[in-house]
Amino acid sequence: MKSLKVIGLAAGAVMLAGQAFAGATLDAVMDRGAVRCGVSGSLAGFAIPDSQGIMRGLDADVCRAVAAAVLGDSEAVEFVPLSAQQRFTALQSGEVDVLSRNTTWTLTRDTALGLNFTNVTFYDGQGFMVPTSLGVSNASELDGAAICVQTGTTTEKNLTDYFRATGMTFDPVVFEGFEESVTAFVSGRCDVYTTDASGLASIRVSNVENPDDYVILPDIISKEPLGPVTRNDDDEWFDVVKWTVNALLNAEEMGISSANVDDMLTSDDPNIQRLLGVAPGMGEAMKINEEWAYNAIKQVGNYSEIFERNVGTETPLGFQRGVNALWTDGGLMYAPPIR
Repeated sequence: MKSLKVIGLAAGAVMLAGQAFAGATLDAVMDRGAVRCGVSGSLAGFAIPDSQGIMRGLDADVCRAVAAAVLGDSEAVEFVPLSAQQRFTALQSGEVDVLSRNTTWTLTRDTALGLNFTNVTFYDGQGFMVPTSLGVSNASELDGAAICVQTGTTTEKNLTDYFRATGMTFDPVVFEGFEESVTAFVSGRCDVYTTDASGLASIRVSNVENPDDYVILPDIISKEPLGPVTRNDDDEWFDVVKWTVNALLNAEEMGISSANVDDMLTSDDPNIQRLLGVAPGMGEAMKINEEWAYNAIKQVGNYSEIFERNVGTETPLGFQRGVNALWTDGGLMYAPPIR
């Protein structure tokens, strides 16, 4: 029996040795002093450098919240711009610790790539944008159109499925790079551009000379739940990223913001005490400091603050909360309790 046990332990050690990132990501981030975060780098409202070269957007702020939770510093992030084709390989290889790049959660991505989707940070859907001069008012008028689409995305498959289901035909004009595909559309190489509705809004306000020359059609043809992704061989890191996002949502629900989080430290509500680390245990459960959620909220804000600052009604994108509102306000955003 003893020899069998030793053999079993040895076999287990070999298996773990083959998992290069098993349980190691958190230690690597702490040793490095920074979170390496894969982002788009070119999508306004989600991740794009401002005039001073600082990465701004909802996806970028999710990375900052993770850095604040783990390292106590929301600026301890190394942003790595990635194309749609590069993103999964970069995460799988360890080039980045987390992917926060307007990436759709699907069954095949969740099961076949060695990755785990942590949360939904933005509920989206695929749409179409056309030149106003085309005189098109809805997607049913796109039969025979030339459509620019980026390869390596769910967009490409959704487009084919939609036209097959509706009995229409289209001429695909496929590009690997985002900038390349947008340039082709603006130059008139195709009649239509298709991607997530958030991406269309971003292109319309930041990539064309006159936004009024283009219209986003009202049709939404898919479900695109977007959110951060980690490798599936490190549950410890997966939990950290997942519960950081949950903390931002719970903070909004509890009325805790970057402006009042210090006052909330004196709350008698045990839920708030656990969230903010006044009642210890939650940080210890994830092997990080007890002020993890406090730091994320204080330095980056709750989910509402992140949403409104980057894509909300007062930004050029002008998104209403809609399905991205909390469940208490009729939306889909619902975070498990922190206890």
